[in-house]
Amino acid sequence: MAQPSQVSKAVILVAGLGTRLLPATKSQPKEMLPVGRKPVVQYVVEEMEQAGINQVLFVTGRKKSSIEDHFDRDPELEERLGSDDLELSDRLPNFDTLLHVFYTRQSEQTGQADAVNLAQEFVGDEPFVVAFGDTIIRGGNLVRRMVASHRQSGAVCTMAVEQVAPEDAHRYGVVMPKDGLGADFAIEGIVEKPSRGTEPSNFAVVPRYVMNSEIFEAIRLTLPGKGNELWLADSIEVLIKQQQLVRCLALAPEEVRYDIGNFETYFKAFIDFALSDEKYGYLVRQHLMRKAASL
Repeated sequence: MAQPSQVSKAVILVAGLGTRLLPATKSQPKEMLPVGRKPVVQYVVEEMEQAGINQVLFVTGRKKSSIEDHFDRDPELEERLGSDDLELSDRLPNFDTLLHVFYTRQSEQTGQADAVNLAQEFVGDEPFVVAFGDTIIRGGNLVRRMVASHRQSGAVCTMAVEQVAPEDAHRYGVVMPKDGLGADFAIEGIVEKPSRGTEPSNFAVVPRYVMNSEIFEAIRLTLPGKGNELWLADSIEVLIKQQQLVRCLALAPEEVRYDIGNFETYFKAFIDFALSDEKYGYLVRQHLMRKAASL
């Protein structure tokens, strides 16, 4: 498949239930939890826009309508703010003029690969980005780097990875490098959350992918895995077994991953973003220093 100079479409998965963040997620999606001044998923959409993406498909689920509301215009609110409060007006998401946003629903929790498969008509034969809506990548421009690497290498799938502590690798999808290690390398295997002690490496998958349309045939050949779900890692393993080229790009030093998967990671993310807030960061830092003195 000829590689276009720019990937223009992204698929953002936001159908998960967020059970590890209950009760905060009982009536709202975890992707809409605030981190600093914005909900989690807004950071993801801004990341796509900065990478030159101009069409986004959200794969949603039940009780996710607030995501659609967030990225839709609110004329009544805009009118109420008007020109009297330009600071507040500027904070409203205004992606409708920059991106074309679409939605489809995954009615049953049948897995990540099935969610990606719902995007087939949307992406057609074009390469596309897949991002998880509960993971923020801060700093750098990871997706733009991934697109460039994908085009240059001719891979059918390019994944982002980061090195984690070996004792934590079993918590992630983990890749098996094929060649010498570096920032950009081919792999010969991938395992979703391997049993402790069986990890092929400590390179953990970061949920950012650039994929060609071959992934849809691989998904059709994927068997249900853990939890009787279709896992994206298993579909990528199908590509590898078909002798297709799958490559990884490591996070740059300035790129930081925040998975909003449980309260520990959520609290840490909120603290980091609050500390960097240009208006309130100093006050938050002073508060934390006073608290630390009493611990």
